Amino acid sequence: MTFHTLNELIADGVRGRYILVRSDLNVPLDGSEVTDDGRIKASLPVLTKLTDAGARVLVTAHLGRPKGAPEEKYSLKPAATRLAELASFKVTLAGDTVGASAKELAASLQDGEALVLENVRFDARETSKDDAERGAFADELVALTRDNGAYVDDAFGAVHRKHASVYDVATRLPSYQGDLVHTEVEVLRKLTTDTQRPYVVVLGGSKVSDKLAVIDNLIGKADTILVGGGMLFTFLAAAGHKVAGSLLEEDQIPVVQDYLKRAADAGTEFIVPTDVEVAGKFAADADHETVPADGIEGSSFGAQGIGLDIGPDSAAAFASRIKGAKTVFWNGPMGVFEFEAFAGGTRAIAQALTEADAFTVVGGGDSAAAVRTLGFADDQFGHISTGGGASLEYLEGKELPGLSVLDR
Repeated sequence: MTFHTLNELIADGVRGRYILVRSDLNVPLDGSEVTDDGRIKASLPVLTKLTDAGARVLVTAHLGRPKGAPEEKYSLKPAATRLAELASFKVTLAGDTVGASAKELAASLQDGEALVLENVRFDARETSKDDAERGAFADELVALTRDNGAYVDDAFGAVHRKHASVYDVATRLPSYQGDLVHTEVEVLRKLTTDTQRPYVVVLGGSKVSDKLAVIDNLIGKADTILVGGGMLFTFLAAAGHKVAGSLLEEDQIPVVQDYLKRAADAGTEFIVPTDVEVAGKFAADADHETVPADGIEGSSFGAQGIGLDIGPDSAAAFASRIKGAKTVFWNGPMGVFEFEAFAGGTRAIAQALTEADAFTVVGGGDSAAAVRTLGFADDQFGHISTGGGASLEYLEGKELPGLSVLDR
């Protein structure tokens, strides 16, 4: 793929022009407080480049999954407020997406200022499966840019969606790849072509079903896949072990068994924890103990025991593999890191990545939130992705609509 770059756009001149930028402001909130501003900080460089060059920037973004109508809890106000605190340029939030507020504030926007339009998913047409409905919404977004507008996609976390603000606007305006998207693509290329070996993949998170396609595509490409998080219990069950009250997707057991067989034939080694932290209930203050991975029902909690983290022996073994790698991709925490008693596995993985002489990628979403929550700095890792699901779909080998539409 070949893309027009942000630098090309700026070289052509943007002063006084309306530039529509798709940013990723989909940040976690606690009420009206942003609890992890990583994606906002990642969006700043492109917005700053454009405003410094005199552009009038219109920012589109989503937050959460509203049902096609305004919902206060999904307003971009907290994200826009944080953006304004961090930015060197003036930031205003419209009261709607393409309505009277957006039109009035866009008309009064000055060179070097930014207007954040309200959550694009407050309009049902944004995510519509109907091309005409999405197109009509895109036309209204494009109309805000007047006669000489352009579009910049800087939201890698949304490029796997064929949504109006991601796909359809790019068919209507001169379109450019933002620096954040460019960096994400270059990083993911390193994970899929000419990868430095040994290549270790660490997969966690709650459900194995969320990772099936990426696991399928990594067999034969990764040297080692380390399995943690809630998904590990389906792997244990696939090996014939009982997992008591732990998270289990029984319908995926045959799929996992097939993966294990195929991986052995393809030279990819799956490593599953040998010990687990088991608790009597899902709570921060729950009683817990370390047990062998094949003896979860033998814990003092019996059939009610819930596995909430990998054990210390497994954490040490995983860390050793990571430190011996040349490329590491990590997606998904090892346990319930929000509870200090069950954060040990995730902390050990993060620490090992900071110490590895390797190209290390933290795969967005919960993993990015985990490393920041646990006190690690972004620059301790090779790259912290903003991609989440988009990163996984790229690694699955899928075509991403928001990227293909930018291909010139």
